[in-house]
Amino acid sequence: MKIALFGGSFDPPHIGHIKIIQTSLKELDIDRIFVCPTYLNPFKKEYHAPPQTRLKWLKKLLKNYQNVSICNYEIKQNRPVPTIETVLYLYKHFQIEKIYLLIGADNLDSLERWKDIKRLKELVKFVIITRDDKKIPKHLKKLTVNVNISSTKLREETDKRFLPSQIADEVESYYMKKGNQWKKE
Repeated sequence: MKIALFGGSFDPPHIGHIKIIQTSLKELDIDRIFVCPTYLNPFKKEYHAPPQTRLKWLKKLLKNYQNVSICNYEIKQNRPVPTIETVLYLYKHFQIEKIYLLIGADNLDSLERWKDIKRLKELVKFVIITRDDKKIPKHLKKLTVNVNISSTKLREETDKRFLPSQIADEVESYYMKKGNQWKKE
């Protein structure tokens, strides 16, 4: 089986994430995409919405997608999990011949700090998702997704138009309770 692994905080999930999933299924030679929310990104100190809340949002959002599985491995570890560990878990538990690892172009600068990056590079083929006009080296596979939004930016600018309709009200309600003011339209 050929898969794509799409990990992230998804704090909150937004239409850019959906576009990445749809584009991956259409353009990559894969049988399935595994969406893997983090418990906590190893490079961050905290999350905004708790892991179980983000997992619930993703399940609701992706329940009708074919060839998409939510991998809750990292959340079940109850700690920050490096990508190499998740990749090894997937190889151990599934009949995988190839893993495409989807990462945003904004992660390229910190890639060499990832745990066991040399081994990770041997186990996966990186697919770089376009972001903020960041230049992507020609030797890397590129996935063009033209949605200029990030979860961080969404929490700061709080524009509901970037939330998928299936979860928009829940996400808005959650962040409003946290003190965010959402733009209505």
